[in-house]
Amino acid sequence: MSAPHGIAPGPVPVLRSFTFALRAERIKLATLRSLWLPPVLALLFTAGVTTAVGAALGGTEHHLTDDPGVGVHYGLTFGQAAIACFGVLLIGQEFNTRMIDVSLVAVPRPGQLYGAKVVLGALVALGVGAGGTAGAFAGYAATVPGDWEGPAFARSATAGVLYPVLLVVFCLGVTTMLGNLTAALGVLVPTVFLLSPLLGGVSGARQVVQFLPDRAGQYALHYADDPQIAYGHWTGLLIMALWTGAAAYGGLLALRRAR
Repeated sequence: MSAPHGIAPGPVPVLRSFTFALRAERIKLATLRSLWLPPVLALLFTAGVTTAVGAALGGTEHHLTDDPGVGVHYGLTFGQAAIACFGVLLIGQEFNTRMIDVSLVAVPRPGQLYGAKVVLGALVALGVGAGGTAGAFAGYAATVPGDWEGPAFARSATAGVLYPVLLVVFCLGVTTMLGNLTAALGVLVPTVFLLSPLLGGVSGARQVVQFLPDRAGQYALHYADDPQIAYGHWTGLLIMALWTGAAAYGGLLALRRAR
């Protein structure tokens, strides 16, 4: 199509690019308390609960000191609830209020909108993981003697940083596939925080439960080997990453179909 009379033809600026979508998601994060509060709580729980438990029980509870990875990541058990909620809320609120339709008008390419949410969620979770892990190790090591160097320490610290990232993207993907905030919470909360821990203690179900994303990822946090686990610590983190990748891809396909 030729340009209108008197207007020189030229390239059309791409206003609705990935950068535009990422900037919009950043503004949402900064202005909506429901989005920025869960990462703050996750950071405080991860570092604060570990420090408090280490100071109060670190010298008496052997299960916290026999495997330093259990004690130093104790607060992550509480922090992961807030991290999971953050992953759900990143897109779940828009499904429930139908603002997702408005978002897809502003950013017509679902892949760009979805990618912006994944990148923003992963970056925020990376900050939470790094800050929470550093705070937990510093606070715990100040009161409880342990092995704070060597390969096991490096692996546990790395897993502590990456676990929130994988959990956020996994929850975001599951929420997008379900297309409903309430349904996502109804699936993720019982599975991650109730079903998985409970079945993990049942001998008959343990062989299956150990391959769930949260259980596999948490095994990478530990120092000691568990003869009842069929894989190694790094493999546990890889299993969680595979779950996360599958959920993220499933979410992308679901959003494209919804468009």
